[in-house]
Amino acid sequence: MFGYYFNLALRSFKRNRALTALMVLAIALGIGASMTTLTVFYVLSGDPIPHKSDKLFYPRIDPRTMNGFSPGDDPEEQMTRFDAEALLRDNKADRQAVMSGGQVAVESEEGQIAPFSVDSRYTSADFFPMFDVPFRYGNGWNAADDEARARVAVISRALNDKLFEGGNSVGKTLHAAGHTFRIVGVMDQWRPTPKFYDMTNDRFTEVEQIFVPFWTSRALKLGTQGNMNCWGDTSTEEEGAYGPNAPCSWLQYWVELGSAEKVDTYKQYLANYSDQQRAAGRFERPTNVRLHSVMEWLDEKNAVPGDVRLQLWLAFGFLAVCLLNTVGLLLAKFLGRSSQIGVRRALGATRAAIFSQCLVEAGTIGLVGGVLGLVLAWLGLWAVRQQPAGYAELAHMDMQMLLTTFALAILASLLAGMLPAWRAMQVTPAIQLKSQ
Repeated sequence: MFGYYFNLALRSFKRNRALTALMVLAIALGIGASMTTLTVFYVLSGDPIPHKSDKLFYPRIDPRTMNGFSPGDDPEEQMTRFDAEALLRDNKADRQAVMSGGQVAVESEEGQIAPFSVDSRYTSADFFPMFDVPFRYGNGWNAADDEARARVAVISRALNDKLFEGGNSVGKTLHAAGHTFRIVGVMDQWRPTPKFYDMTNDRFTEVEQIFVPFWTSRALKLGTQGNMNCWGDTSTEEEGAYGPNAPCSWLQYWVELGSAEKVDTYKQYLANYSDQQRAAGRFERPTNVRLHSVMEWLDEKNAVPGDVRLQLWLAFGFLAVCLLNTVGLLLAKFLGRSSQIGVRRALGATRAAIFSQCLVEAGTIGLVGGVLGLVLAWLGLWAVRQQPAGYAELAHMDMQMLLTTFALAILASLLAGMLPAWRAMQVTPAIQLKSQ
């Protein structure tokens, strides 16, 4: 019967082209607006490392003084260098990595390219296996390179293409920040979205193009970028706020824990460490530790911009208005055919058959509206990509969102058709036949 009802729907469209066009346009506008914002929200709110997000954790402790303390305060969002290095030495996790962002100037080997600046990351050896960074050539450095303050580097595929025309550059020299580094690895394409491992810088940009050992960066005094919070005197430190004992939090710290038992054990270790530091006079505030998984950390940091959430709600509100208009148009269309429905009922058609016929017609309108809505969504996403926002270039529709577009269009039209279809099946055959 579906094919028969579908054929009737197509015939009805031809008889009422203007009314049908209005309904298709109403559905298309609502779908186009809602799918544009839903796609952006989907891209920005996804799991950046789904196969491992439940095993990666962001520890937080609170090394601050009692100045400004209020019960219930959240702990510091970043680590001091002293605490990060202490946790690394204790080595209580399966893997652990300390890191900070920076920016360095790069020069080509023979000066054929003008110097240019790129984002950099200073981290420890476990960063690459912990985050499953893919490599095109070579691999990351090892713990011995960390200890030796080795001048080694891992570069991105884009930087390798620019400096070495995409060839295997492992073993070659990189000139950056006035120093020379030996390239040990070239990353393949890798862009977690958002850039969860550092939420202090722009979280939707591409990953850094140069990675060097953290302690090498400190030995060379490479510049950093990101948030820093200090609560004490740093003048006694040779490196100022970046010194090993400086009362400043500016480092991100991640650990990998392979089981729920290890998570509980590590959280207890953080509490014990805080107690020890308070007993030693470094910490003043009560023990207050956190251990966020990747998705918990993204929720904590409100990874999806507030304007994107607002636009999503507004778009679905607009879709609701479009559906209300479609309900009115469908009512006018179906009840305008009351005499035809009365004849069908008199000839033996059941109320369920009339209801089904009307819903098929509404669903067909939704399908056509979905096609037009998809075009409008693509135009909307193109407009988003023209914006200066850091996430703008990520606004692309994948197959899942494409299928969602049609599913939402058909579902919306079926919902809009429920009341008109119900009213249509209530038509009394006798009254309609008398009026003929």
